[in-house]
Amino acid sequence: MKKQLTIFILAIAALSQSCVSKRLYRESQDNVSSLRADSTNLANKVTDLQSKIDQLHQNIADLTRNVNNLSDKNNLLGQESSAQQSQLSQSQQALDQQRQRLQQLENLLDQQRKQSQQLKAKMSEALNSFNSNELTVTQKNGKVYVSLSEGLLFPSGSAVVNPRGVDPLAKLAAVLIVNPDISVNIEGHTDSIPIHGKYADNWDLSTARANAIVRVLVNDYMVNPKSIEASGHSKYDPIDVNTTPEGRAKNRRTEIILSPKLDEMYKLLES
Repeated sequence: MKKQLTIFILAIAALSQSCVSKRLYRESQDNVSSLRADSTNLANKVTDLQSKIDQLHQNIADLTRNVNNLSDKNNLLGQESSAQQSQLSQSQQALDQQRQRLQQLENLLDQQRKQSQQLKAKMSEALNSFNSNELTVTQKNGKVYVSLSEGLLFPSGSAVVNPRGVDPLAKLAAVLIVNPDISVNIEGHTDSIPIHGKYADNWDLSTARANAIVRVLVNDYMVNPKSIEASGHSKYDPIDVNTTPEGRAKNRRTEIILSPKLDEMYKLLES
């Protein structure tokens, strides 16, 4: 009887663990989908901005031809009727408005590029003591990607930041504190090898690692928690193959993605 009771308790515990793992898996999937949608949305907004600028260039060219044609007609007639003068004035006013809007959009796009370049330069300077196998800083789609290797941040299969891994996080936090208008996405990534032990699977581990980085930045260095999001991507967003030890080592990483806030650009795009 005692043996049967023990087996029953173990079965209940296993079922409970399975339910928790499935719930964490679903939550991680939802979080990853949301963050990827945000990233795609940002890239789409920048593309929309460039498309609007191209269209404004075309509108200005058309309006300029219209104004020139009206002026030529008036010169040929030798006099300007009130209707012609009104049409010419309206066309010139529309042309001026289009030129003003074009200048605003180009200024904002240029500002976004400069902010991203300046942010990359600051991060590269702050983190220049680490070699490329440990840490890289790149710029893509108006964002800055700080990619940190597993070996720099965590022991194998663990989500506890090791002492050497605290150093780059402290330097990164110093930049974020003096630049509060930066959105921060922290993504945990693993290779495709299944894990065993404390964490249920690679989803669980990658999410735990992203959350561990959040706690270091927020609790130890007072980075604004409202500007940070964290997610685990498990093995599903590799940067190299998982068929070689070198490729798997590259895939075991944590990416800290920094985005300058572009509220003014979004408002102008929506107007």
